[in-house]
Amino acid sequence: MKNSFLKIRRFRQDDEQEVIRLWRDCGLLVPQNHPKHDIIRKIATSPDLFFVGTLSNKLIATVMAGYDGHRGWINYLAVSPHYRKRGLGRQMMEFAEKELLKIGCPKINLQVRQNNLDVIRFYRAIGYKDDHVVSLGKRLISDPPYKIEQF
Repeated sequence: MKNSFLKIRRFRQDDEQEVIRLWRDCGLLVPQNHPKHDIIRKIATSPDLFFVGTLSNKLIATVMAGYDGHRGWINYLAVSPHYRKRGLGRQMMEFAEKELLKIGCPKINLQVRQNNLDVIRFYRAIGYKDDHVVSLGKRLISDPPYKIEQF
């Protein structure tokens, strides 16, 4: 089942619980980023660049794209562990790339944790390269603590 038919659409508010469950199952939840707050922030700034992928009406993939007028960004690319190795992550990325290109985005950046070698290999396989930069960050708003298990 290599070429599964994935339907990609914009996130809807009633997707929230399924999205968070997917992110938990994919290991994307970290204590410093409350998933509900990340969704609220995304919807407040650019809801048109938050996508979900469904297969037989089951939500199995997500991607958040962003564009600041200089670079595009990718966050929360997720494919259910049960549906990996079928090209669905590639489909989600191609969709996000096309949407960013439509609004004039010249380049996409993304961040991957250094120890996440499978994900690094995935991005390299679809044409992303190491920009040889150091990623720095500074938290301006601290999300309240939560337990990943609650999702």
